[in-house]
Amino acid sequence: PSFINPNNFPAKLWLLVNSPCVHSICWDARGEGLLIDQQLFESELLGAGPGCAVGPNGDGAVETASLFKTKNFASFIRQLNLYGFHKSVSGLEGSVEGAKPGLMGAAGDSSAGPLHHFHSPHFRRDRPDLLVHLKRLTRTNKAKLVAGLEVKSRPPNRCQQ
Repeated sequence: PSFINPNNFPAKLWLLVNSPCVHSICWDARGEGLLIDQQLFESELLGAGPGCAVGPNGDGAVETASLFKTKNFASFIRQLNLYGFHKSVSGLEGSVEGAKPGLMGAAGDSSAGPLHHFHSPHFRRDRPDLLVHLKRLTRTNKAKLVAGLEVKSRPPNRCQQ
């Protein structure tokens, strides 16, 4: 959606999970959470190798290798946590139904790498409008939320539009 800053973390994550050429991350069966194959994610998106282009409708394509400012999976997980995502420990059974091919092993089981399941009430498969509610949980933003104040996202600057 045009009201989302394409350079913030939630928007980049939305592009990744909805991109047909990214195989290391996908929606869970209900479209309410993310499944991330750690080993595949590290090589596909955090590694130095060439990535495929992802972008809305092929316009403004971004190389996957330059999407995140880190090459460390733990730092990526920290970003998820800063935006209010929570890791689901149980309930992964059956969650890989309809997963992207790279997330599944040859026999239909999950891949050899660790499979992580994260969810947020504001990150849903068919609800891009909810992305505006994903705010980075800084000390200042947390204080505003506790006080009942609105936390605004930075709009795209004119170079990003």
